[in-house]
Formats: sequence, structure tokens, C-alpha cells
Amino acid sequence: MVKAQVHTGGRGKAGGILKVNTQAEAESAAKKLFGKTLVTHQTGPGGVVVLKLYIEQAQSVKQEFYLACVMDRSKGKPTLMASREGGVEIEELAKTNPEAILFEPVDPVEGLGLEQARFLAQKLGLQGSAVESVAAIAQGVAKAFLGSDASLVEINPLGLTADGKAVAMDAKMTLDDNALYRHPETKAWQDPAEENPLETRAAKAGVNYIALDGTIGCLVNGAGLAMATMDLIKYHGGEPANFLDVGGGANTQQVTEAFRILLSDPKVKAVLVNIFGGIMKCDVIATAIVTAAKEVSFNVPLVVRLEGTNVEKGREILTASGIKLAAAKDLTEAADKAVEAAKSAS
Repeated sequence: MVKAQVHTGGRGKAGGILKVNTQAEAESAAKKLFGKTLVTHQTGPGGVVVLKLYIEQAQSVKQEFYLACVMDRSKGKPTLMASREGGVEIEELAKTNPEAILFEPVDPVEGLGLEQARFLAQKLGLQGSAVESVAAIAQGVAKAFLGSDASLVEINPLGLTADGKAVAMDAKMTLDDNALYRHPETKAWQDPAEENPLETRAAKAGVNYIALDGTIGCLVNGAGLAMATMDLIKYHGGEPANFLDVGGGANTQQVTEAFRILLSDPKVKAVLVNIFGGIMKCDVIATAIVTAAKEVSFNVPLVVRLEGTNVEKGREILTASGIKLAAAKDLTEAADKAVEAAKSAS
């Protein structure tokens, strides 16, 4: 099996996993996949470029299952998910036949007990040695989930051989970024080629940035306010180019770098700054805007809404700077102006 190593699900359906029988076929498959833009249901139309391959022995199994551990927020604890119908159709199964997916709660302290694991295997219709084999893997999945502070540990498919041996044929894990400091060993797994370079820059600067596909760059303090800002941009007919929360304690250097990151995105046609000064002071933001304008220069329209701590001082700094910008008295006006500016620039 020749597998594209990219951060997306749905690789098989998109032609990113190929079965080969000879060395010549393996070479041909590798040439076909290297550099290929793989478009899946998770990547969006832009897709992702294949830069690495994983080649492994094909497995001969009589049945494929699905097994994963996720956080069930309604119950406040991890939960194992399992189904007799593993493979590429699992997402469709969840939509069309959710009853086919079994759930087993995992104690966040004790993990998954052996009897629980055996019971889950039996509910999957297994017997004999297959019960013990699948139960052992189920316990391992739960242990890996708890031990690595994961938000997802998934085996798809989990194969079952004719002699009742369970085989993890493919797997993926999603780790909680907030817990990575407890797992320094995971740094070795990081692949910068699979990450958005702007998001990597933002992480180094200590600001929260997620790239999106729109045209309006957003710089906001506070995740809730950032979400509200994005909602209003959508409501007024625009599309946010990013989620960017500089937080409550960012300094001038961090905010200036945030502006650099925003303006590095070629899709950005306008920038909306929405600051409600509490811990974050409006004059700090204003100073950062002036600094960024000098160092980077704004080549797109800028809309600024400031409110809260030191707001008058912040407005004075912006007025004295001579920077060309559109001021807004509230969030609705700011979103409306930003959308119109982006449309005009486009």
C-alpha cells in the first residue's frame, strides 16, 4: 500500500492510497502521488500537496471495523466509538445509519476495563480469540487517548484476520495543543510542511491565528469577540480571511507581528480591527497599528473600532499618525464598512 501522508481524512476516496503488487508498480504509484494536489471532503477545493509517502505491507483480512476514542462533551468523559462497518464509508455511515455505531464510556481516571472492552467486542458480533484481540486494542486506544491528552485516537480500518487477530491497518491522532507542554516528545512528530506557515508564525508570536478562505482580515482581542466579529462579517455579506485573537495581554510587538501576518495573506482585501479594551488597552493597539503601518505599510483598506480602556488616547494616537483608515463607532458599522471596502478592493 502506497499512502499519501497528508493532514486530511478521505485519502482513499480521493486517490491518495494505492495498492501495488510489484516494485515497478510501487515506483509508478510514488511518481503519481508525489506532488499531487489531493482534494478531499476535508480539504476544501484547494486541496493539499502530497510531499511524503508511507509504504507498508498490504494486509489480508476477512473483515474491517472502525474504532476510535473521542471526547463526549454531553457526558463529560471520553467515549469509545466502534462499528462493524469500517473503512472509507464511515462518515457516510454516521449520517445514514447512526445506529450501526456503538459507544462505550471511558473512565478518565481508570481507563477502559477489560470486561468493558470484551463487552464492546461482543457487541460487535465477535467470538472466541477475536474478542480478546479486539478488546486488547480497544484498551490500548483508550490508554493512548488518556495518556497523550488527545482529542481523537482513531483506527480505521481495524482489520480482523481469518485466525481472529486484530490488525490496526491505519490510524490517526489529534492532540490537544494546550497540553503539548506535558508531552515534549511529540515535538518530533511535527511536520512544518503540513502546517500553514502563517499559523506557525502566529504560534511563535504567542497569538491565536487560524487561516480561512475569505477576504477580510480580522484582528480582535478575545475569542468570543472574534467569533462575533466573524459572524457579523458573514451577516453583512463578507467572508473572514482568518480568526485572530491577540488576547488580553498582548504587547505592541505581538500585535505588530499579528498585523504582519494578516497582511502576508494575499487573499486579504481589507482589515477589520475590533478591540474592546479591558485588560488590552486601546492605546497599545493604536500604537501597534502605527508601528505596523510604518514597518509593513497597509496596502488594503483599514477599518478600526476601538472601545474600552484608554479609548480616547488610542483614537488620539491614530488621528495624529495620519494613517488612512475608516473609524467605526460600533461593531455593526465596522463589519459593514469592512465588507464594502473588501468588495471595492476586489
